[in-house]
Amino acid sequence: MVEKVLWPAYFDAEKTRNEGRRVAAEMAVDEPTVDEIAQAVQQVGYDAIIERDKAYSRENWNERGRVLVQNADDSSKNDLIQAVAAYVAALRD
Repeated sequence: MVEKVLWPAYFDAEKTRNEGRRVAAEMAVDEPTVDEIAQAVQQVGYDAIIERDKAYSRENWNERGRVLVQNADDSSKNDLIQAVAAYVAALRD
């Protein structure tokens, strides 16, 4: 079982692509939380595990945590990120 790792920086509107954002600026949100990401992962249909004491390598001074996505072998990481980004944005509306 391979877990996919989703970092809040992937969805952060304040980040540039070089700083780790992986979605289009229109889909990004301000200061996404691991709780929002985990909720979006569950909406997409996968199991999520939150690890709060982890720091993204490009911002290792800031422990915002990460979300591990289990049983997502049937989709690519990019497809998963795009689907989760759409749900995180919808949660904010």
